[in-house]
Amino acid sequence: MSENTSMPESIAVPKNIAVPKNITLSQESEAVKQWLQDVVIGLNLCPFAAWPWNNGLIRIETTDAKTESDLVIKLHDECRALEDCSASELETTLLVIPNLLSDFHDYNQFLDTVDQLLVEYQWEGIFQVASFHPDYCFAGAEPDDAENLTNRSPYPVLHIIREESLEKAVQQHSDPDGIPDRNIETMEKLNSTDKKKLFPYLFRAS
Repeated sequence: MSENTSMPESIAVPKNIAVPKNITLSQESEAVKQWLQDVVIGLNLCPFAAWPWNNGLIRIETTDAKTESDLVIKLHDECRALEDCSASELETTLLVIPNLLSDFHDYNQFLDTVDQLLVEYQWEGIFQVASFHPDYCFAGAEPDDAENLTNRSPYPVLHIIREESLEKAVQQHSDPDGIPDRNIETMEKLNSTDKKKLFPYLFRAS
């Protein structure tokens, strides 16, 4: 099964660089870009994200896949693209999935397929895929627990990370083990106004 013929949109635009006027960003790409800037980087949830973002090394790719088979092909292509270039050219990719896996249970099940893909193409130890979803819920957590906000993105997202780069970043951080607890504390301190500003997609009427 092949990808749909229309080309998905992609961006790799750090916040301090203007978007060329001839590029029209999709609604999905814009939403994820805003979330990345305001939440992930703005709240310092990932202390390793600001440098590659400000240097134009983060790619946001929105896929038009409507079947899991097409999504697997697209994910493979994005992993291959990262493999074929250096981290100094492209550090990481966020694959945005607006037309599929809106149900968190289905998304969570698909992560098993992601793991199988990494094994099949011998990308274990080279890439890992982090997961983000509008209804993200950690194992053992209740849906309304503040900690879930750390992984609640505007759309389902698969974040392809270079293992080598992550290991280097962790080694250089003073307290990497403390990041999850600090992130939960940050989320718990947000009031209702903060949440509506940072996560507007969680408050829209269905």
